[in-house]
Order: sequence, then C-alpha cells, then structure tokens
Amino acid sequence: MSDMSGKSGMSGKDIKSADTTGTLDEALERLHTTGPERGGWLTNHAPMAVEALVRNGQALTVHRWLDRYAHKLEELPPATRPVTADDWRGALGDPSRITDWTRFFARELDGPEARPWREVLAEWWPRLLPGIAAGATHPVIRTGHAVRTLLTSPETETETAPRRAELAHALGYWAARHQPLRPLAPLAVAPSAVAALDAVPPVPEQDGGIRARLDQLTAFPQWGAATDPDAAKALLTELVTAATHRYATHGHGEPIMLVHAATAPNAVLRALPALPRELWAPSLAAAWTAAAAVTAAYTPRESAAYGRTALTAEEVFERAAAHGDDHTIKFTDTALDVGDPLALAAAVRSIELNPPVF
Repeated sequence: MSDMSGKSGMSGKDIKSADTTGTLDEALERLHTTGPERGGWLTNHAPMAVEALVRNGQALTVHRWLDRYAHKLEELPPATRPVTADDWRGALGDPSRITDWTRFFARELDGPEARPWREVLAEWWPRLLPGIAAGATHPVIRTGHAVRTLLTSPETETETAPRRAELAHALGYWAARHQPLRPLAPLAVAPSAVAALDAVPPVPEQDGGIRARLDQLTAFPQWGAATDPDAAKALLTELVTAATHRYATHGHGEPIMLVHAATAPNAVLRALPALPRELWAPSLAAAWTAAAAVTAAYTPRESAAYGRTALTAEEVFERAAAHGDDHTIKFTDTALDVGDPLALAAAVRSIELNPPVF
C-alpha cells in the first residue's frame, strides 16, 4: 500500500489559489445543513461551484452567489438507521439512506475514532468506483472538489473540519446513489482519447433523463488500457483534455449535461494524488466509463464550428463567475486545468450556450 501520510506536494498555482480568507469554510458550513439533492433527484451543485470560485480568485463573489442559489437548496433528508462497518453493503445504492451515509462518513472522518481522510478515501474509493456514473456523475465530481480542497490546504493550516465534513457529504452522496452500469460489450480499440470519444455510439433514443439514456447503453470502444500508474495518469490527463476540447464542437448537443464528460474524469484526476498508486489504473477505467456514458447519452449527431478566444484564463473565469451558472463555473474550472487555447475556447462556448444566472 502506498504511503498516504505525506505532504500534499502543492504547486505554486495551488499555493496561490489556496483559500486564506476563510470564505470556503464559511460557505461549506452554510451548505452542510442542506442535502445533496433537490426535487427528488436534481443535484445540489453549490459545494462544487463555491470551491471552484474560491480556487480561481473569486472568493468575494461566493456569498452573493449562494444567496442567488439558496432557493434551490433543501434540508438534509431525515436519517433512518445508522450505516455501520458491518452492514454497509445493504445500504449501498439506497438513496433513502443519504443522511445515514453522510453521518457514517462524518464518524469516520471526525468521530471519536476518526481516521486520516486519505485512509478513509483509499478504503472506500474502490468500493464506490463501479458506481461512478450514478447521480449523473455528480457524486464523484463533488468528491473530486472535496479532495482538491484538502490537498491544497496551505502548509501552515490544518485540514479544517468543514473540509473534512465536505468529503463526508460527498462520499455519502456517492454511496447512497451508487449504481453500476450493466456490463457492456467491447467495440474496436481506439488509438487515442479523441478517437475513442468520437467512436462512442449515441444511445438510440436521446430523450428523457440520464437514467433512461444510460439504460440503453450496450457497448463502448476499447481505450485506455494501462497497468502502470504513471501511464494511467497520463492517459487520464489525455481523456480530460479530449473531453474538454470536444465540448467546443459538440457541447450544443446538450450544453448542461455534456460538461460532465469532462468534469467527471477530471474529478478522478484530481483525486489521484491522494490515492494509493495501485488504484490509479482502475480509476482510469472508471473515468473512461463515465466520460463515454455521458457522451453516448447526449452527444449530437453533427459537430459545430466554434470561435477562438483572445481572453486570458483569468478573464475567462471572471466571465464564468459573472455568468453564474453552476455547470458553467465547474466546466470552466476544468478548462483552466487543461489550460490550452482550445480548452479556453470550450469554456467560452459553455458561457455562450448555457443560460446565465446573473
């Protein structure tokens, strides 16, 4: 097992973007009285969006943004009975147990017998990974944001309780919504992530919600076979880049949902530094499944032209923050991780395609 007790290895960018204002912890505390969903199945995107806003220099906008989002929030659903280390399998994939699962992970991370968060993540990551597409991939995306928050805490600052609590909420949501896809037949091997995404067959009936669409999946191209951890990380980076670029030409198919073809694998990529290296290759396989599933469910039959942008990365994110849409903010955050001109153009495209909040 890899060592999970070392320093986070923050880059210069991470240090610059780490929150020293307290805004993120304030926002998370404000949100942890609310549930991960609304209206029975729609996702609460606020914890992910505020993390992206703070990380990208927009901390001053966070509480105003939350004030505008507040009407979408619902209280945590009632608990039913505790999830325990002995009976968790019976609760896995039961959305009525969301609060039970959140409390379980809260005990694991901050209870009397709490363990280091990396240890908890390493134990539960392989258990949850087969259900990566559940909840329209939002649980893994929220987990990726929570892990990044913990990894990029300043060296002089302890990992705060609100950030550990956010990981508990994210993992609890994932466990409650966990539902693996049916076994899929293998199609021809694709030589690259770009070719693999292009070769994903659209589902026959691109209508209705994502669950109805995922039920139609039958086969995916083969791509991303790797056993070496470093090779798996490189391929995962390639996948995130390809999916982000593809939004520029295909995002019009469903501008909200297709962002997840990039943000879901990027959530996995963000989690890798906190995971044992032996989990990197299976993480790549799951990330490909998530990206391919979203692509199959929503990709349009034809591509569209897009315009280049002369804006800097900071200017693009400022526009996304001013636009206010949660999916746009999160996708732009991923596009900035990719960082090249086409990724920035894809982010601008998301700003154009999605309805503004402000």
